[in-house]
Amino acid sequence: MLKEKKAQIVSNLSDDLSRSTIIIATNYQGLLAKQMAELRNALTKAGIGYHVVKNTLVYRAADQAGKPHLKDIVEGPVALAFGYDDAVNMAKAFNQYIKSTGLSLQIKGGLLGDRILIPEELASLANLPPKEVLISKLIGQLQAPVSTLHNILSFPLRGLLTVLQNKAQITSQ
Repeated sequence: MLKEKKAQIVSNLSDDLSRSTIIIATNYQGLLAKQMAELRNALTKAGIGYHVVKNTLVYRAADQAGKPHLKDIVEGPVALAFGYDDAVNMAKAFNQYIKSTGLSLQIKGGLLGDRILIPEELASLANLPPKEVLISKLIGQLQAPVSTLHNILSFPLRGLLTVLQNKAQITSQ
């Protein structure tokens, strides 16, 4: 029974690992059961899975899911947060909850694809502007050279037009 239960846990964890776009490892020590339940509920509402798991089971699931880099950030008592959609939104929701409640939750690191993120990188990820703002900034940067080229090329024509209009006014007087 115990082996079957562990195999089921590893299978579920492996599925979560393979579906997730970002994984954040935290040290949950010092949290009361009530605080942990509130944290899980808040993260679940944001579409984030949060599980306390044994490290040996995480290592097995990481191998099964093809994410061996996860082993580098899983050390000691750990809880994993799984983000399935947008990694930035997940980091923001997680960071915002920690700040709003003042929890002493320590972030150990994260895994974004095959890249390990240190806590500072996760904080930077959480502080990124929304996707729409980044896209509009990119479009603005792409349009700047085109509008500059347009101004440079049209300046001589505008000058010629001004000279011709002034010449027409002088001759009509």
